[in-house]
Amino acid sequence: MDLSRLSLLKLNNLPIRYKLIIFFLLISILPAIGLGIFIQLTTSRIVDTQIDSDTMQLIGKVNKSLEFYMDDMQNITYFIASDSKTNQFLNESVLSKRDADNDFYGIRSYLEQFPTLYPEVAGIMIIKNNGTYISNELYTGSDVNLTNESWYKEAKNNGGIFEIIGHPKNNDVKNQANYQSSDLVMVTRSITDPNTQKLVGVVMIELDLRVIAETVKDIHLGKNGYLAVLDKHGDTIYSPEKPLISKIPLSWFGSNSSGNFSKNIHGQNLEFIYQKSPYTNWLTIGVFPKTESAFVLKKIRFYVITFVYIVIVLGITASLILANSLSKPIYELISFMKNVESNGLEDHHWENRKDEIGLLGQRYHKMLTEIKKWMKLSEEQSRLKREAELKSLQAHIKPHFLYNTLDTIHWMTRKRGAHDVTEVVEALSKLFRIGLSKGQDIIPLSNEIEHIESYLKIQKTRYQDKLNYIIDVSPEARQSSVLKIILQPIIENAIYHGIKERRGPGLIRISAYKDKQFLFFRVEDNGAGMDTETLSKLRTNLDKAAKLTENEEALNGYGILNVQARLHLHFGSPFGLYIESNQGVGTIVSFVHPWIENSGKGVSD
Repeated sequence: MDLSRLSLLKLNNLPIRYKLIIFFLLISILPAIGLGIFIQLTTSRIVDTQIDSDTMQLIGKVNKSLEFYMDDMQNITYFIASDSKTNQFLNESVLSKRDADNDFYGIRSYLEQFPTLYPEVAGIMIIKNNGTYISNELYTGSDVNLTNESWYKEAKNNGGIFEIIGHPKNNDVKNQANYQSSDLVMVTRSITDPNTQKLVGVVMIELDLRVIAETVKDIHLGKNGYLAVLDKHGDTIYSPEKPLISKIPLSWFGSNSSGNFSKNIHGQNLEFIYQKSPYTNWLTIGVFPKTESAFVLKKIRFYVITFVYIVIVLGITASLILANSLSKPIYELISFMKNVESNGLEDHHWENRKDEIGLLGQRYHKMLTEIKKWMKLSEEQSRLKREAELKSLQAHIKPHFLYNTLDTIHWMTRKRGAHDVTEVVEALSKLFRIGLSKGQDIIPLSNEIEHIESYLKIQKTRYQDKLNYIIDVSPEARQSSVLKIILQPIIENAIYHGIKERRGPGLIRISAYKDKQFLFFRVEDNGAGMDTETLSKLRTNLDKAAKLTENEEALNGYGILNVQARLHLHFGSPFGLYIESNQGVGTIVSFVHPWIENSGKGVSD
């Protein structure tokens, strides 16, 4: 702790020029370094994410192309299976060689149209359930029964559903173009009799992969990356001539349909990104070395380091210039203040600078002028204050003389037996005495209750049975202090605008109780009440009164609006009057007062 304080003291004792240089360097160099590190870390993640995203998009496009080809093959098998000549070949026995030759010629002509329209078709074969077949490019030995082929059995078991077999294996079907099995993909569809639902034959198409390879081979992932395609058995449908890995095990991909992972193959770290086509069940895989993304990051790192270096150089230069431009006028201002300190409040010259420090000097110069002016005013105000105190003393003598005179009248009427006059005079005397409260703004609640009791006694003398009242104040609430003369204006309003306007006797109920740290007051009368328009206007005036300041003339007096303004001025906006009224029913005025502990200093008799 001592070392840190010592370091802070040493820093505080440095000249402002050096502090500015240090701070400018900190706010320029450190953020630049932090920004460089942040860019490096963020860029690394963004580059990896972008490579993965771009590769996945390429894989998605390749999958769509492959699915497009397979969709064409599916349509071809459907067209062939639905053709009338095909159904005639599969369902009828040929009676003569001439009829057979004519039927075979018509079907072959029909089949030969498809390679013309679809270059990827290497051959089409239609096989009857007895092993007889017809084809445009495919053939087999005379002793071969095609119904025993694995692909025929698989098509038979699929019940008329299009099936992608993959590379033909152990296949006895030959192609006149001498294709290798690795150059072909076989697709099949079984054909059933619509009436009996029995198998009558199979349509088999061999697809030339060289056409499909055109879709994939021109796609490069970086400098050495490429795309490969595996079928559902893990056999390679497509791979470039010199792949980074000769065989990609299907077990590496698990059960996920897409994703990415890294593998170290012969000391080279390879990245694999893959996606399975739900239509073909083939996996399209992007393979590329991790070093290619690292090369991109090295270039970015070089640019970031260059940027940080430039920022540091510019930061040092700018800090020196700014520190000098700021510290020099400050030293000049200090010199100006020392001159004032030595020579007193005499006029001093300050250079006419327009920046903030220049304005500070001008304000300081103006302040010296104002101080001289206020020193003269202070002497004059001291004289006027003494005169005001004397006038105030004279003003206080009058009300004191008034309620002392009322006390004299009170004792004279009591001596002569005029008890009703005695009560009124006594109540009026208390009303004045508590109203003055020795100049206090906050008085005990018990004095405030005594004040309204005196007021109500006087009004009761005037209105007789027309005015009745109940004062219900909890003992706990009487232990508090309140703003003086806060209830009398509300009660006065209830008498003159409520009870007075009512036919027959009226009642005013005043209640107060404590809840937590607040006093709750409620003044309720059963007088004439107010209509909606009058109530709305009064509430609007109360809102305006809450915004008055102590200097406004509206506060000079004791009305219900004055109570609202005084509550707001003393305790803040949450405190104020709330009025409810119904015409012909009465009016309720309620408000909350903060709890103020009674200090014990009341208004003495």
